[in-house]
Formats: sequence, C-alpha cells, structure tokens
Amino acid sequence: MSRVWGLTGMTGAGKSTAAAYFARQGAAVVDADRIAHEALHFPAVKSALVEAFGAQILTPEGEIDRRALAERAFINGAALARLNAITHPAILRECARQIDAAKMAGIPLVLLDAPLLYQSGAERLCDGVLFLTAAPETQRARIIARDGLDEAAAQRRLDAQAQMAEFAARADLVIDNDSTLGAFEEKLEKAYACMVGADERPPNCIQ
Repeated sequence: MSRVWGLTGMTGAGKSTAAAYFARQGAAVVDADRIAHEALHFPAVKSALVEAFGAQILTPEGEIDRRALAERAFINGAALARLNAITHPAILRECARQIDAAKMAGIPLVLLDAPLLYQSGAERLCDGVLFLTAAPETQRARIIARDGLDEAAAQRRLDAQAQMAEFAARADLVIDNDSTLGAFEEKLEKAYACMVGADERPPNCIQ
C-alpha cells in the first residue's frame, strides 16, 4: 500500500537534501513549489489573477510576469490572501492528481515536498508529516552559502519563518538536521523505514 507523507520545515534545514534522499530510495516526490510555478500558466488561474490584479501583471507575450505579480500581491495581507485564494486550490488539485498517479503506480512512498504544507492545507493530502529543523545559526550559514546572501538578508529570511516552529508540534516525525550530512542521512534512513512501514501514524518524536 502506498503511503503519502508531507515534507516541510524550516528554511536551511535540508528539505531539498531529504527529498533527494527519499527519491534515491524509490519514493515519488511531488514538488509543490514547482507546481506553484506551473499553476500560473493554468488558464483559469491566469484569468483569475488578471481579474484580481490587472493586466499589468502580464508580459507582452500574455504570460504572468512573476515580478509584476509579486509587486501587487505582496503589498499587504489582503492582496496576499487574494493571491493564495486563487492559486492554492489549483496547486492542491494538481498535487492530489500527481499523488493519485503515484499511488496507482504502486509506489510505496509518495513524498509531498511543500514548504507551505500547513499554511496551504496540503497536510490533508498526507498520511503523515515529516518536519525538519536546525539551529538558527546553522540555518543562517546554510542560507548564506546556498543563496549568496549577506548576514542581514539571511536573518530576514529566518525572521520571516519565525511562525514555522509552531508547526513542528503538529508533525508526526521531527528531525533535527544540525550536524553532518552523514548523520542526517542516518536519521532519514530510520524515518524512511517508519514512513513506509507504519500501519498507523507514529507518535510525534524528536530525532
């Protein structure tokens, strides 16, 4: 029987590394971020975005200009809520479609890689959730190395995710990725065995 697990957590905590690890074990990875980018090209989504934010968000070729959309959608909470109300349902439908296709193929583990798993309500598609954490100084160093940011910009990223910590308590498995890659992969190996083998959701645990 296929099992569906959500993967989420703090920025710089190793979500991409974890997704790649599980893919090597044969898991089907549904990338919610990629789907979110693709959703801007869905005709119904594009039409609703233009109605909500104006034709100025279109390129000369008639596609969504992500920068122009961001300038209008991130000006305040109401605009962002309007953006999410348009895009999140379409993203969730496509995530569900890809999950169903992987389950039909008999793949033992389907991983929904979604940084905004809880915020979007995507946890409803999952049998369990794996949440990744790391110490702030570790996150900061990884963000700087990964994205080429300075200390101040990296800290702003961390500050913006301050509310993410509360979601750890709702997850079924929590892994602290605050050491070496080898140690992280050992924890992922144990998590994988639990994720594909459990008949019920495991109790929340900190590894």
